[in-house]
Amino acid sequence: MAPGKPGKSAGASEDPSVTLFREYLRIDTVHPKPDYDAAVRFLERVGTDLGLACQKVEVCQGCVVLVLTWQGTNPRLRSILLNSHTDVVPVFEEHWTYPPFEAIKDSQGNIYARGAQDMKCVSIQYLEAIRRLKAEGKCFPRTIHLTFVPDEEMGGHKGMELFVQRPEFRALNVGFALDEGLASPSDTFSVFYGEKSPWWVKVKCMGSPGHGSRFISNTAAEKLHKVINSFLAFRESEKQRLKSDSSLTLGDVTSLNLTMLEGGVSFNVVPSEMAAGFDIRIPPTAFEEQVATWCQSAGDGVTYEFIQKCMDQHVSSTEESDPWWKAFSGVCRDMKLQIKLEIFPAATDSRYIRAAGHPAIGFSPMNRTPVLLHDHNEFLNEQVFLRGIDIYARLLSALASVPPLPAEA
Repeated sequence: MAPGKPGKSAGASEDPSVTLFREYLRIDTVHPKPDYDAAVRFLERVGTDLGLACQKVEVCQGCVVLVLTWQGTNPRLRSILLNSHTDVVPVFEEHWTYPPFEAIKDSQGNIYARGAQDMKCVSIQYLEAIRRLKAEGKCFPRTIHLTFVPDEEMGGHKGMELFVQRPEFRALNVGFALDEGLASPSDTFSVFYGEKSPWWVKVKCMGSPGHGSRFISNTAAEKLHKVINSFLAFRESEKQRLKSDSSLTLGDVTSLNLTMLEGGVSFNVVPSEMAAGFDIRIPPTAFEEQVATWCQSAGDGVTYEFIQKCMDQHVSSTEESDPWWKAFSGVCRDMKLQIKLEIFPAATDSRYIRAAGHPAIGFSPMNRTPVLLHDHNEFLNEQVFLRGIDIYARLLSALASVPPLPAEA
């Protein structure tokens, strides 16, 4: 490709790891019709090339979890789980500078594609870190499993949520897991030891119907107006709390957004029913009482239901006395990585892993990078990507070498 011009094909000097990353990005796994089969074939091919054992587990029709395994020298010890998801969220192509599934690399080395940050980068970084370690002749006491799961962007209900309930997951004998994190615009790397609970709430308001020309009392719209005002007033208070306290992160406050409105049959008919949907992300705390109060204060005939209500409040230890955290944080110190411990502001498959009783850390080694997951023009710089392979190679070496725990002796 010409100097300074973006191109789809790999340049002669492109690192093979970057080429592999871009190949994966071109596999269209976008909802609502992700090509999971193509992704699994690609990843299985790479795993076989690395000499990893492959297992495919169909958790429900059309949804396969691929497991790649690097056997440890002491398979009785609990394993290290490296999790990533294969699906990506939809795009609005008119807002993209480059086509979102061509993995164009510009003259600065920025690779543009849906999934560049969330989270196909991490999948390939895991694999390339293992490639490097195996090429160096390394082996470790603990087995390393890689899981590539579907449906995470839809809540994980047809992916990790089902997989952790299966005997194939229990057979992995997981001791510690790594999963996705977020990019960080600063020099600091974000490390997530817990996450908010995602609540999707639908509030339904019943009221008096009638002709659109009359001042009808007790309408569904009036009640919905009160509900929306209550929800959005709380949203503003949490927004201001975050803004006014520099010690807080997005993971420390409750985020709330009105995402859906339903109701009405005609311009001249006052409807008897209207509804609103809210996406709420809650840090480890209680909140349902507040929702009930807002609905009650809006009047009679106002009810709510949870379309999704995740109640898991597990957090993973970040105490230096914890052997897993000691190994993780030790690598960060040795590599002089500045890390910031946070509660994840959204939701990942880590919540299912933690709920199954296993510590999990969310970490994507992307600093000096704008947070663009689910956004237009999602990109990752190739040097940041390659640095991430260095980091994972060190992390895997340390985690897979954690000495036997008391329960394993």
